[in-house]
Amino acid sequence: MKRNIRLSSPEIGGLWGTYQQESMTVCMQKYFLHHLQDEEIKNVLQKALSYSLSRMEQIRALFAEENFPTPNGFTSEDVDLTAPPLFYDPFTLSFVYAMSRMSMVNYAFVLSSTARNDVRTFFTSCLNQAAEIYNDSTSLMLSKGIYDRPPMIAYPKKVEYVQKHSYMMGLLGKKRPLNAVELTEIFLNIERNYFAVLICLGLLQVVKDKEIQRYLKKGKAISEKQIRLFNDLLIQEELLGTVPVSMEVTDSTTSPFSDKLIVSLFHYLNSIDITLVGHALSLSMRTDLAANYSKVIGEIILYAEEGFSIMVNRRWMEQPPQAENRRELVKTK
Repeated sequence: MKRNIRLSSPEIGGLWGTYQQESMTVCMQKYFLHHLQDEEIKNVLQKALSYSLSRMEQIRALFAEENFPTPNGFTSEDVDLTAPPLFYDPFTLSFVYAMSRMSMVNYAFVLSSTARNDVRTFFTSCLNQAAEIYNDSTSLMLSKGIYDRPPMIAYPKKVEYVQKHSYMMGLLGKKRPLNAVELTEIFLNIERNYFAVLICLGLLQVVKDKEIQRYLKKGKAISEKQIRLFNDLLIQEELLGTVPVSMEVTDSTTSPFSDKLIVSLFHYLNSIDITLVGHALSLSMRTDLAANYSKVIGEIILYAEEGFSIMVNRRWMEQPPQAENRRELVKTK
């Protein structure tokens, strides 16, 4: 017998948000695939696209069974496949790599808050597929020599325990060396921001709307500021810093994506970045790192609010499913 268990709010939110994100990603994947020349990258992207399309179909079927309206999301109207290539092939691989990393984080969060069996099965599959694409793209980046290696440290000689409260000192006094966990988060933050700078460079060439141009320029400046901040931390530790990737943007000035998709992409990137920087903050055991991450989160939140305002003012923001207004229901009686 099938038990008639309604979708819970985390399950509704997870499915609704996933459909929005996947419909946006599909538009971008189809465009990249249309122009790709590298057969190895094309194989990885085709697999990623097939997974995204399958996830959208599964959500549509589940929503239909629940008599739940499927979001509009993004469609063929939001992408122009005839537009010239805006990025060179290596960027497409970087895109697949970056999006799969962010998807793993997102799916893990959603899965951990779901209970209904079919929804758990769905998001378990999503997480496994994202991990598969991450592994495929990472292996290919390594083979092509375009994977940025994180800082290397010496192996410890023995197990040690923290002896002094000064272990957390960073703003004043002598600073201890960064530990492996802190180095990881610094590197990943730099990596994400290099990716964001490349996206901004490309989209700034093609966006004609002045308000959106200003928004993208501000996003580029914020990412560059974070790169300098965290690279300087590595340099102070005699770790040289992370070398930027090569230029991967063409000279095209024709936009392949709608303005709605572009601003929505930044809305998604901002939301996941706040999560990831918050994660880095929670793991930082030096006070200067904690202070820097707190400041960064504040800047991203303010920037995200600007993007949200653009989307609302232009009626691009679909309203997520929300709870009933019980006070209003009472007033009607």
